[in-house]
Amino acid sequence: MANAINQQSAVSIQKRDIAPFIVLVVGLGIAFLIWKSGQTGVPKEPPKSAESQIEGTPAPDFTLPDLNGINHTLSNYKGKVVFLNIWATWCQPCKDEMPSMEKLHQRFKEKDFVMLAVSIDKDGKKSVEPFMKEYKLTFPALLDPAGTTSKLYKTTGVPETFIIDKKGTVIHKVIGPRDWSTDSVFGVFEKIISNTSY
Repeated sequence: MANAINQQSAVSIQKRDIAPFIVLVVGLGIAFLIWKSGQTGVPKEPPKSAESQIEGTPAPDFTLPDLNGINHTLSNYKGKVVFLNIWATWCQPCKDEMPSMEKLHQRFKEKDFVMLAVSIDKDGKKSVEPFMKEYKLTFPALLDPAGTTSKLYKTTGVPETFIIDKKGTVIHKVIGPRDWSTDSVFGVFEKIISNTSY
């Protein structure tokens, strides 16, 4: 009788030991079949590029202070074209493009256009204020030491620029620095601000 009980226990232990192995084998088999089905040459929708994922979507809203402590809320600028630039004082490409941004700002500041330069410097005003003075920049610099906008806009580095239309929709994302002061760039912004085809 004892032998029979011991044999039954051994069988149940063996079943319990083998169960996870069976689950693993079945799982691997299913994974292989799924993988195989992806190798059939059936065209798949290409993944969207990093630039285009946010394009055509409402711009994530935020409120940040400028160097004078005045809060700026993005959604308050609906009705204007917003040039949103995320940058840092330690970033050389950011320094390189800032003079051309100033020219763009000067060109369109009297129209339905606003430039917001969001600094992600950890020490905020201490770094940003002397930088703005040194480079003679007059557009609003907003302070974001916590990097809130970087998370909202899923940036991968600095500088990154987002062009937001009058309805509050991101219409273009630019990774890296650009020369914003060329005639062709001015022409594009003229069209966007005038709501004509661009």
